Amino acid sequence: MHVPANEHDTTFAFAEIALSQIRALRQPATPRNFEIWYNYATGYNPVLNQTINAALQKNGSLSDSDLDQIYNTHIVTSRVSDRIDSIGARVLDEIEQAVAMIDAAAGSATDYSKDLAVTSERLADAGDRETLRAVLEHMIRGAKEMERNNKKLEAHLAASKKEIEQLQENLQIVRAESLTDPLTTLSNRKFFDLALGKAIADARANAEPLSLLISDIDHFKSFNDKYGHLTGDNVLRLVAIAVKQNVKGQDIAARYGGEEFVVALPNTGLQSALTVAEHIRRAVMTKELVKRSSGQRLGRVTISIGAATLRPHDTAAALIERADNCLYGAKRNGRNRVIGEADPEASPAGAAHVA
Repeated sequence: MHVPANEHDTTFAFAEIALSQIRALRQPATPRNFEIWYNYATGYNPVLNQTINAALQKNGSLSDSDLDQIYNTHIVTSRVSDRIDSIGARVLDEIEQAVAMIDAAAGSATDYSKDLAVTSERLADAGDRETLRAVLEHMIRGAKEMERNNKKLEAHLAASKKEIEQLQENLQIVRAESLTDPLTTLSNRKFFDLALGKAIADARANAEPLSLLISDIDHFKSFNDKYGHLTGDNVLRLVAIAVKQNVKGQDIAARYGGEEFVVALPNTGLQSALTVAEHIRRAVMTKELVKRSSGQRLGRVTISIGAATLRPHDTAAALIERADNCLYGAKRNGRNRVIGEADPEASPAGAAHVA
């Protein structure tokens, strides 16, 4: 494929800016990071640039969790929006074509009705057998033409119906993807925030308990730095599998960002929630990591989990904050443990977080 010289030079300039940013911030040159910085270099997504500039001004750098959040919020969401727009345009096009066919059929039906009126008059005036035959043949030709037009319309409408149904399925897939974390296939934060709000409303309406677990992989940054991001991604998948295996149908599990996972447990009190959390913790701890390429044993990964239960006047933010405080209480007290808000080790609000 021929690329114009000016476009070739421009894209390489953007690529060089992206790589220089990655190099300056000492980030791994992964496809995700390159795409973020390439978009930044183009300036086509001003909100992405504003987010990055604000984070750099505040912290001087971008953590892996920051990059993950930026990618999911500003790049993945943009792709989903483009795909939804594309599907919507195709649906509208199909509808317009169907309407045009219906209009054409309506016109044909009107013409046929007028022709029948004229033919009826001719029949009344027919004085001999030959004239009568000619009139009847004309009617038969008109009826066959109408039948052909109706069959064409029927076939086109059937095809349009099938195409629109397929587009609706595609739209459902795109919507599902927009609410799913691509790495772990768990729900993403956007979905979880919506689902937690509904779960809280349902718990109040039905006078049922609702508990929340927040987990974080212990020493994940060190593990990532030592073994690389591809191995780090496999650790995230491992934890996601452990979460999936220990939740049931009504539970809501999601990757909340970076190495944090959340589980909302409808109709579940604190003690039962602690049991679920303990099962997840043990499931993660019992899996030994092995690097496929070399067979190198990387040891075991552990997670810390905090648990809290909905109180009468809780907002979603208040419930999350208490579970988060318990999580960092678990971190502060040795990691690889579960702490509920009733435990004395639970971190008080505002306590310093432990990495």
